Amino acid sequence: MARVEFSMGALCFILVLAYGTLKCVQGAESIPSLGINWGALASHPINPTIVANMLRDNGIKKVKLFDADSWMVKAFSGMDIEVMVGIPNDQLSKFASSSSDAEDWVKKNVTKHFHKGGVNIRYVSVGNEPFLKSYGSAYVQTTFPAMQNIQKALDKAGHGDIVKVTTALNADVYVSNSNKPSDGDFRDNIRDVMKQILQFLHERNSPFLVNIYPFLSLYQSEGFPEDFAFFDSQSMTISDKNAQYSNVFDANLDTLVWALKKAGYGDLKIVVGEIGWPTDGNKNGNANSAKRFYKGFLKTMASKKGTPMLPGPMDAYLFSLFDEDLKSVAPGNFERHWGIFRYDGKAKFPIDFSGNGEEKWPQEAKGVQYQEHKWCVLSANVKNYSLVPGALDYACAGADCTSLGYGCTCDNLGLAGNASYAFNQFFQARDQSVEACDFSGMGSIVTKDPSNGTCLFPIEIESSGDIVTLTSMRMVTILLIGLSIFFIS
Repeated sequence: MARVEFSMGALCFILVLAYGTLKCVQGAESIPSLGINWGALASHPINPTIVANMLRDNGIKKVKLFDADSWMVKAFSGMDIEVMVGIPNDQLSKFASSSSDAEDWVKKNVTKHFHKGGVNIRYVSVGNEPFLKSYGSAYVQTTFPAMQNIQKALDKAGHGDIVKVTTALNADVYVSNSNKPSDGDFRDNIRDVMKQILQFLHERNSPFLVNIYPFLSLYQSEGFPEDFAFFDSQSMTISDKNAQYSNVFDANLDTLVWALKKAGYGDLKIVVGEIGWPTDGNKNGNANSAKRFYKGFLKTMASKKGTPMLPGPMDAYLFSLFDEDLKSVAPGNFERHWGIFRYDGKAKFPIDFSGNGEEKWPQEAKGVQYQEHKWCVLSANVKNYSLVPGALDYACAGADCTSLGYGCTCDNLGLAGNASYAFNQFFQARDQSVEACDFSGMGSIVTKDPSNGTCLFPIEIESSGDIVTLTSMRMVTILLIGLSIFFIS
């Protein structure tokens, strides 16, 4: 009998013909230099073991964390995934002033995981965008001393040749007065400390970690040409010293290259610490734009072409893995919607981590447990709508309502629909407590999914309190710093 052979692609095609909306997930493959950020500012984070397996299933070999929570870090034990741990800004002063505290941190957060079959920790990011303009001088004097003490502690523990110290910096640490990359230089008010950090990174063979967000160029400037934020258009170009730029990412990265050259460190390795596109919370933040952005960026990474001033392959960490409903919305409501995956590990759009540009759905989280199949909505018995706006505001003050804004996924629900969405967000965030669906008698628990078109009414997942406690503490710290802080991380 003749053998019948089917490729996975052909099988997927056949299944799509049969079922129409089936998501075809093909082999796990990713660009070797590609990583992803995993933040935990969520009220109900996914179990770290599920997350680690999810990254493995997608072929992602690098992950960047914003702290060093043991439960999160140890999930990567025995896995071929390179880990970058972080030290939050509110801890910089402690490590800047105390070498013993730095040694204790290394012992608890690095040495603890260094054993046969342990975690492949390769980097420590000391601080997260500590020189952000909106922070003023809050961390200017403590970041570099903290980096030095953590590095000394790593050296003393015998990890210095394996684990590299760096600091994640926002692209606002450098500027170009002409908007041409060749005029790039570091900001005057941080130039001295930047030179110290550059010398440190050069001596230790550590990378310069920079966060670049083309979305923010579009968000912050009403007249910014939209196509210039993406990688698939030639509708606008910038000419600079025989170099042509057709997208803002290349121009931004080369502005950094010029700043490094002027400082005498043009050969320093650059790693993109964060780059991504949000899917909600703003008229320009949607799944289609995110899909377009990632497709262009990943194809660019896979081509290994680089930029005019930095040709060749690049290392980059996508931002981010999941939506985070506890993030500060001071920069914009989109802050809670950077995830390539939803809060529950479901993919929002096709993305090909291999950079081949194929229409592939990524591997989703496996083993996620949901709470009961029920929602809280505005009761059909409510006749007097005069009290509804107050109840809606109350719900949104205690839950995430960032999808209700103009141009967002839930912007056309009307007053009753907005109230139902807000009530449900409040209800789910409190583990579906009956008391959380009261709203002075205006709330009603239902078992029929009230989701409407693009607007998802979520059911919260079951989650451990370990990370919840940690993220709640961090959220309090952020709020104490001030809601006016322009915080992008």
